[in-house]
Amino acid sequence: MLINLITKFRLNLIYIFFVFLFNTSFALSEILNDFKIIGNQRLAKETIVMFSELDKGKIIDQNILNNSIKNLYNTNYFKKVEMKFEDNILKIIVEENPIIQTIKLEGIKNKEILNSLRKVTKKNEKYPFLINKIKDQKNLLTNSLRNSGFYFVKIKTKVINNTNNSVDIIYSFDLGERAIIKKINFLGNKVFKDSKLRNVIKSEEGRFWKIISKDKYLDERRLQMDKNLLLNYFKNKGYYNVKIKSTYAKTIEDKFFELNFNIDSGEKFYFNDISLKIDDNFADENFLKLDKIFKKLKGKKYSINSLNNILKEIDLIALKKEFVFINAKYNEKIFEKNKINIEFLFEDLEKFFVEQINIFGNYITEEKVIRNALIVDEGDAFNKILFNKSINNIKSKRIFRTVDSKVKDSKKPQKKIIDIFVEEQPTGEIFAGAGTGTSGTSISAGINEKNYLGKGINVIANATLSDDQIKGVFSVNNPNFRNSDKSFNIKVESTTSDFMTDSGYETSRTGLGFGTGFEQYENFYVNMDISTYYEKLETSAKASSTIKKQEGDYFENLFKYTLVLNELDQNYQPTDGYKTSFSQVLPIYSEDLSIENTFNASKYHSVGDNLILSGKVFLKSVNSIDEEVRVSRRVFIPSSKLRGFESGKIGPKDGTEYVGGNYGTAINLNTTLPNVLSGYENIDVSLFLDAANLWHVDYDSSLDSDKIRSATGLAINWFTIVGPLTFSYAIPLSESSTDKTESFRFRIGTSF
Repeated sequence: MLINLITKFRLNLIYIFFVFLFNTSFALSEILNDFKIIGNQRLAKETIVMFSELDKGKIIDQNILNNSIKNLYNTNYFKKVEMKFEDNILKIIVEENPIIQTIKLEGIKNKEILNSLRKVTKKNEKYPFLINKIKDQKNLLTNSLRNSGFYFVKIKTKVINNTNNSVDIIYSFDLGERAIIKKINFLGNKVFKDSKLRNVIKSEEGRFWKIISKDKYLDERRLQMDKNLLLNYFKNKGYYNVKIKSTYAKTIEDKFFELNFNIDSGEKFYFNDISLKIDDNFADENFLKLDKIFKKLKGKKYSINSLNNILKEIDLIALKKEFVFINAKYNEKIFEKNKINIEFLFEDLEKFFVEQINIFGNYITEEKVIRNALIVDEGDAFNKILFNKSINNIKSKRIFRTVDSKVKDSKKPQKKIIDIFVEEQPTGEIFAGAGTGTSGTSISAGINEKNYLGKGINVIANATLSDDQIKGVFSVNNPNFRNSDKSFNIKVESTTSDFMTDSGYETSRTGLGFGTGFEQYENFYVNMDISTYYEKLETSAKASSTIKKQEGDYFENLFKYTLVLNELDQNYQPTDGYKTSFSQVLPIYSEDLSIENTFNASKYHSVGDNLILSGKVFLKSVNSIDEEVRVSRRVFIPSSKLRGFESGKIGPKDGTEYVGGNYGTAINLNTTLPNVLSGYENIDVSLFLDAANLWHVDYDSSLDSDKIRSATGLAINWFTIVGPLTFSYAIPLSESSTDKTESFRFRIGTSF
């Protein structure tokens, strides 16, 4: 009897529990008809509803409400959130966190440092105020300053509460002394001189003459770079097993640090056997040229650069043979004590195609400007070589500070999504230049806009004034005319040359031209121009008989074509490859039947890090079909091709006149000097040797000069706070007594 009662009681309890659970669940499973927001000050009702992720007309229960409350808290906008149901209306009661109105930085006078810190704090303005986030931001500011050498920085934080539920945050900085690297030691190094290794790394010892160098300050981020530079240097010298055991800095005085690299170089290794393992999908004959490279390397010291160069060569062969999905790599295996075998092989890649290309960061530049530079398009098979070339094409436009990319998986099989990130920069430049020489000075000024209206259009207007000449040029170039792969350009120019005082003549020449260009084959371009010129030549009694015969008015209609083969690794600041061009100017309807031929060639070659050798060749000829070439059409050598001499002031002279020649040539040799002023940011120094000559005077061969002019000197490009500054100093090595020299030239511009 008692057992039956207990059993019945338990059953009743279970029944009551399930009824309660069912009724509770039912009570909370209601249709949401509307919202009522209580307590919001800044955020709109619609914004809060959006954050809640709830929709009208949907059935909601307690679990859904709990998730919605969690969603609102995750925004960090709310200090408190409650939800109540009344008559199918959901009341959302909130208490908002204060908003950070402004963040002020005090105690920092250096504008560069201040701007870098503002980039850290700017992202938190107008966002909710949270104590833990402020602590995180303070740590970021501290680390940023320590990376700039301010290891002893102290930061005080002050929070000011405003009446509108907002706060102002003030960070007060006591930077202290900047940590200077006084000494750099390479412990355990028995292979190379310490002085050599100091030139390898970026960090440098502080010296009194390194006033503006930043690399003398201790920077933890730079230490990792230094470590990698040392590893690469040792490995390129054959030390395959080199290890950087430790890298550390220790205080030796109040503001001075000693930087130590503990190095175990190991033994020098040499290449033994180098081979290529080819998949059956690729024919052996395509890669036969690699055998010669392998034979040359056998027995030579181990070098990462040599291996990377082979990978580049394989990529080039693959591209030319349209092996789209090839990916080369190599395996290393120690053969003997200090010998190593290398096996190159092709990774079996899954074929995939480009589903979508997204572009970010172009707030001014139209998206089509970037897409027109892409060789890989949506729907194409992905080719890493063509893709890298596309990225270089974007960089070559010189309208972006940085260009980055990311290839990520798509939800669809064998599909990839490409994200391209660009950071825009000022593309307008106001520039000025000047030169001093034996006959006076020359000045130039102008405006260059490389991204007019965000369309990638290049607009140039400049003027040059010297003692005897005024020249003005206005040009517009659209590299992707009407969204095509063809360019369109227009050019207006006017030149007035006054040689009345010295030579008894003056000329004025004005012209208008139109042109187009396109890529005919891979890296092979064709440009065509049609131009019209009017020229007036006036003389006085001082002029020679030849010049007097040329006096009068001239109308010219000219056709020009140019053939270009461009194998440079990048168009702007190339480091490797070559470029050649040939152009010819033909008279269509002209009173001067002269034919002009011009050949240009340039070659670049990288030798080690930051050492670039380059050479340029210029050849030009002008010959007339019926009579002598007019003085304004003759060949002259500009100062840009023969530094150390004034433009057009070398070569044959007829009395006091520089009459140019029918033929001219110039050769330029250049090498960068990576270890000169290496501690100064944004400064490039190079050593150059220029040589040139003009010859053949069609109306009087006795005026010919076979003397080659040459000069050597230094050129410096410095990107200053007021704009890019370029100047050169040249010393003539060989000259004629009639030449006019010009040792120093400079050009300065500012961006906008």
